[in-house]
Amino acid sequence: MTTDANGESFVSRFTDSNVLGTWVSIGHPAIVEAAARAGFDFVLIDTEHTAMSLETVAQLVRAAAASPGELGVIVRPAWNDSVRIKRILDIGIDGIMVPMIDTPDAATELVRAMRYPPDGHRGIASGRAAGYGQNFVNYVAEEHRSLLTIAQIETPTGVEHAADIAALDGIDALFIGPADLSASLGVFAEWDSPELTDAMARTIEAGADSDTPVGTLTVREADVKDRVERGFDFQIAGKDMTTLIETGERIREAYEESVSRHE
Repeated sequence: MTTDANGESFVSRFTDSNVLGTWVSIGHPAIVEAAARAGFDFVLIDTEHTAMSLETVAQLVRAAAASPGELGVIVRPAWNDSVRIKRILDIGIDGIMVPMIDTPDAATELVRAMRYPPDGHRGIASGRAAGYGQNFVNYVAEEHRSLLTIAQIETPTGVEHAADIAALDGIDALFIGPADLSASLGVFAEWDSPELTDAMARTIEAGADSDTPVGTLTVREADVKDRVERGFDFQIAGKDMTTLIETGERIREAYEESVSRHE
């Protein structure tokens, strides 16, 4: 689903407004359906740090298509690998978010993996993305260019080159991976450290210079406002497993406190 019911591309909706997504690591269609019903603009399906297979990703994509609203689907492959990327794209998604894009050369390779010849080297096939062949010619000629391409900035080298990466034709957005970036800066999980704050600010500024949106992950509701105030253009807020665990903990604590008071 690269366009909505009104014919607007997902890229346009993503880059023209402050969209909000949520993180999916549980490979069950109900999670995607819940995200749609909660009103999120898109889901990020993570295959870098999960055991999800392509078959599972395909089922989640179908769940998004069948859900109410216009839920976009972005998938994160494990690496900037053109073979992995093309197999994910053939499923028929709205965009890709690729980790550890540190240099303009890496970003160029990412864009080429997203495009068919002569602009890239994505292998041509008539899979779900092309309507199983019914939309084959048009998809290869034009529609595949409407896929969203997000480069993750997760190292000091990536921050240093963020402006050049953001300005590259075919890169639609940047995304700061806070855990990896903090670790690479030597301040792992020190979310308010000057080093991480400065790296975030420099990346946001780099994106602004070329009118390229910059986003980040906020696992907890309490951090959402802060990231808006820092100038991030979009967020992926909440992670399914974390939300389940922490909500469960709060419910259990409330129960234990009530029982204790009753006794």
